[in-house]
Amino acid sequence: MKKIDREETNWGVAPLSIKKKIPLIFCLLVFLILLTNNAFHYFRSKNQLLDYNEKVVTMIVKEVSFQVKNTKNSSLYVEDILGRDLRTASLAIKQALPARYQDITNEQLVALAKETGVSHITLLAKTSDDIVGVKSSDPHEIGMGTKGWGYWYDAYQQLFSLEPVSVGKGITLPYYWSGPIEVASSNPDHIDKWGYYFDGSTNYIINPYFRDKITEYEKRFGPSKIIQDFTKEEGILELTVFNPKNFGKKDEVVHLNGNKYIRISAQPIWYGTYAFRNYTTDARLIKKAIQTKQMESYRDTINDKMIMKTFVPVYSKNDQPFVIGLVYNYGLIHAELVHELKVHILLSIMIMIIVLIISFLFSRSITRPIGYIVEQVNEIAQGNFGKNLELRRKDELGLLTKNVNAMSNRLRSYVEDLNQSRELIEYQAYHDPLTGLLNRRYFQEKLLLFVEQADKAGEKVSVLFIDMDRFKQVNDSLGHNKGDEILKVVSQRIKDCFPDDVNTIITRQGGDEFIILLKNSTFTETIEAAEGLVNHLKKPYSLNDKEIYLSASCGISLYPDHTQNIDTLIIYSDLAMYAAKKAGGNKVTVYSDKLNQSNINRPRIEARLRNAIENEKIEVFYQPKINVKSGAILGAEALVRWTDEEFGFVSPEVFIPIAEDTGLIQPLWEHVMKLACQQVSKWNSKRSHPLSISVNFSARQFQEPSSMVQHVKEILSKSKLLPEYLEIEITESILLNNSAEIVSSLETLQQIGISVSIDDFGTGYSSLSYLKDLPINTLKIDKSFIQNIDKDYGNSEIPEAIINLARSLHLNVIAEGVEEEFQKEFLLSRNCVQMQGYLFSKPLSKEEFEQYLLKK
Repeated sequence: MKKIDREETNWGVAPLSIKKKIPLIFCLLVFLILLTNNAFHYFRSKNQLLDYNEKVVTMIVKEVSFQVKNTKNSSLYVEDILGRDLRTASLAIKQALPARYQDITNEQLVALAKETGVSHITLLAKTSDDIVGVKSSDPHEIGMGTKGWGYWYDAYQQLFSLEPVSVGKGITLPYYWSGPIEVASSNPDHIDKWGYYFDGSTNYIINPYFRDKITEYEKRFGPSKIIQDFTKEEGILELTVFNPKNFGKKDEVVHLNGNKYIRISAQPIWYGTYAFRNYTTDARLIKKAIQTKQMESYRDTINDKMIMKTFVPVYSKNDQPFVIGLVYNYGLIHAELVHELKVHILLSIMIMIIVLIISFLFSRSITRPIGYIVEQVNEIAQGNFGKNLELRRKDELGLLTKNVNAMSNRLRSYVEDLNQSRELIEYQAYHDPLTGLLNRRYFQEKLLLFVEQADKAGEKVSVLFIDMDRFKQVNDSLGHNKGDEILKVVSQRIKDCFPDDVNTIITRQGGDEFIILLKNSTFTETIEAAEGLVNHLKKPYSLNDKEIYLSASCGISLYPDHTQNIDTLIIYSDLAMYAAKKAGGNKVTVYSDKLNQSNINRPRIEARLRNAIENEKIEVFYQPKINVKSGAILGAEALVRWTDEEFGFVSPEVFIPIAEDTGLIQPLWEHVMKLACQQVSKWNSKRSHPLSISVNFSARQFQEPSSMVQHVKEILSKSKLLPEYLEIEITESILLNNSAEIVSSLETLQQIGISVSIDDFGTGYSSLSYLKDLPINTLKIDKSFIQNIDKDYGNSEIPEAIINLARSLHLNVIAEGVEEEFQKEFLLSRNCVQMQGYLFSKPLSKEEFEQYLLKK
């Protein structure tokens, strides 16, 4: 309990006791259950009401749609009867009138209309450019022109020509046409049904018509009455039959005879009212209902009422579809839901009160023994282990007491063991498990301390970033276990090079990367220490009775000379290490701003290089290989060249390492192989003495040797170049692996006639004893050895040794980088007759190489 008191003092808030928690948990649980039940009931009731509403809507829609369809069908029937009655009336009118309209008066037509039972009679006659109403019982029709009436006008002309009317509207009988029911253009307040008769015996068309008869029929028998009846039912506020073709669009107003009106077929609302207006939403949902053939609905507040609008599409086989809109008083549903919700809330409050009382009574029966256990556990929490509790209960609390006693005893044993293993844990937290060196975590903490001390004392801090050269090839070829053994030897060699004192920290960062931290070391002392370390690491490594040759690249950054930022200090040493590796490895490089700038350009160069390869903007240049003794051109070495629009000419020493790091070396190699083989094949087809072509292969091509061999065969086949005219140049780093698969692939290439040459021979660290076991045809003396030869043949020991070695192994030998006459003379004196270099020719484009061949 004392510990709990201290917590109350520290935090200022007393913890909630179990006695209070149990009622609270019970109440919370019951509350969640009731809340879930009420929510479920609310949504269930809501769905039931909406389902009922949907059923009501469906029933009403069926009845209204039936009435609308019935009205349309009945209207057509009535319209057909009226059309035939008008023909009968036309025949009677013809018998009663003279053949010329000039002999007829309007009063005669009024009397004749009453006698024949039609609403009005109009006589239509031709003028020079129109067909007009010349006589009529309806004053609005007199002088009325019809030229702008569309198909009506066409029908009149066909009647006057004694042709059957073929406009596709109304009813056509001999010498007779009845137009469809439509708004009267001469008097838009009325809807008329017209008949037109002409048999050639008169100079006018007889036009009897009925006025508003269909409208009267629809008022008596149409859907309007049933719509009114439904809107009287509770909840239904409005029923509307929409014309989906025209609703929501601009009214199609017709202007004729000085009047304007909307045709029946273009009216947006056919039946019912539209008081609850929401044009934009309604038009959108009516259109959607017609398109999807599904019912659409939404809720909103319109005219100060909560309403739910539902739109149901109705389709007819032979008629235009329409949409029935129903507005329901959603406020009724909402009121019913609110009433039910209030009832359930009151019931839930009563249940909560009962549960709260019961839970308080229950909590008291279990909190007393728990309080005793808590007091004893607090003693254990303060470190007083081994004390046993006494609580005579056979339930879970009794079992808990026994477990607390067991825990107390075990904690005592655990603490004792923990104190013994603490030193081991601390060691593992700061040391690399493989080499035993300090790890990255320790380095970061120590670097911060060194920098703080250096700031106070005005000293320097040196960071040496070491990475083993070609370690990945060794690891991949020999296996990770052997690689781990080499890393242990490397770690020991690093420790041998540095004193074990407080100013030196040696750490392994991971893989084959190591960082050494030096405090209070001058620039000169740092350089000397780094160079000594690099020289010590390049000594042979003995593994399985074989000597493995590795080297190391070291980058150096200094605090505060290069930067005062700790993270940047490490990055600068890494950049310097990478520069050393890029320069060939086995070097020490100190950071400079130039390195940082090149690293900034590297991503841009990579992007531009990728684009150049994809768009085949990489060129191949050719440097001739000469037999100096005979003067014959033996062939050429294919050299890749890249001139970029942004960077200009980019040296291969810059973009080749980037290609190798990013995986672009494979498509780059394929591009060079294809261009070189195709070009030499083209040249050889015109030469009596064929040329050979040398192509450099990187270590990346040998990651899958069998695939590489197949690829080379395919390129030779497509370019039609014989294998004996292809020479592949490999570096000593590839020989370092000496895996059976690589050797087998080289032997396969030799068997089909391809030559194998070791490029830059003498610059690597592979054992010369490998040469006698490998399928090699040629040794190529590196240009650095040739260019070291002086006029007196000084510094010629290595080239001479390589020539003698090649002769003893029956290998061909060629020297590259020959630029001076005395270098050529030395090589000739040692019987090395094959050479290439600027003394004979620089690398040439294909056009320049062709000119070179012509000159020779």
